[in-house]
Amino acid sequence: MPEFVALMAMTSATIAFSIDAMLPALPEIGATLAPDAPNAAQLVIVAFVFGMGLGTLFSGPLSDALGRKRVMIGGAVVYSISAALCTIAPSLELLVAARVMQGIGASGPRVVAQAMVRDLYAGRGMARVASFIMMTFTLVPAIAPLIGSFIIMGFGWRGVFWAFVVFSAISSAWLIIRQPETLPVELRRPLRMSKLKSAAGEVFAHGNVVRAITIQTLVFAMLFATITSVQQTYAVTFDRAESFPLWFGMVALLSGLASFANASLVTRLGMPFLIRVALTWHLMLSFGLGLFWLLGLMPLIWIFPTFVIWQVSVFAMAGLCIGNLNALAMQPMGHIAGMASSVISAVSTIMAVIVAAPIGLAFNGTPVPLFFGVGVCAAVGLFLARRLREV
Repeated sequence: MPEFVALMAMTSATIAFSIDAMLPALPEIGATLAPDAPNAAQLVIVAFVFGMGLGTLFSGPLSDALGRKRVMIGGAVVYSISAALCTIAPSLELLVAARVMQGIGASGPRVVAQAMVRDLYAGRGMARVASFIMMTFTLVPAIAPLIGSFIIMGFGWRGVFWAFVVFSAISSAWLIIRQPETLPVELRRPLRMSKLKSAAGEVFAHGNVVRAITIQTLVFAMLFATITSVQQTYAVTFDRAESFPLWFGMVALLSGLASFANASLVTRLGMPFLIRVALTWHLMLSFGLGLFWLLGLMPLIWIFPTFVIWQVSVFAMAGLCIGNLNALAMQPMGHIAGMASSVISAVSTIMAVIVAAPIGLAFNGTPVPLFFGVGVCAAVGLFLARRLREV
């Protein structure tokens, strides 16, 4: 299990590295390619996540038909070629287009890794393994912005994309050499539209699965909205652009403890209970800080520390919720794990981008729009979580 968890974490961390290593580059990208609209640099992050959501519609069914490893390697090839194209993109529009393609490629390792876990584990056991993966995965966003800033200093912001190629090559080589195929030939499902439609219908016909997908969408939206605007908040609101990678790394490491706690608690307390606790806490914190800030009641000395605490809460909430929500959604879908993983990931990711983009772009020099946008998402998620069940 330890090597499997480490490999799946590194494969899944392709996503985190592709997003978080770009954060220190956003000011330079905006100044170089969109000097009249620097907020538009956020689209480099949003485009990647959107492409990832689109790609998940295909990678899961393909892995059910062709096997897990083939699709993961194919996705890594698309990801690497697209990253190389980003290094020569002459405009923001072409850079965004290449990032969409890069996201499509990254969807292969992301979705199929989830299906691999489901091939080998189920229920609370799957949630436990997912928590260990999330805990290991947390190390990547902890250091990705710092790595990105070092690369930018030495090679410029375009050099970050070559780092993506190297990262993907290492994880792909490890997968090819060490990981056996988890889906036997006799259990593979032919790639037929009628069967894909039937499988998708089965996913959406299950009420508990739909609730889990919807809540996961809101959790992703909270996470994406925070990630897209957090660098601007540190730079503009708090004048801490240079120290941002260090603060981001510290926050990621602290919030990683939530995944460790989830792995320890989920078998005793259950997945729905932990999801409700995480959403309740973050709901109260977001609206509380938003009101204090808006009304000018926050003492000056506490403004920055409370934002850091809030950011830790966002990432910790995601660590407590995402693995559990995915396990709840996948629990009755073991016989169509690849397709179910695709539908769940595609819907939750694409819809999360639609919700998160306006929240991130509403940045006005303060984190108030972020506090209230995330708070509304938490409130809706908590309302739906009341009816979540382990089936």
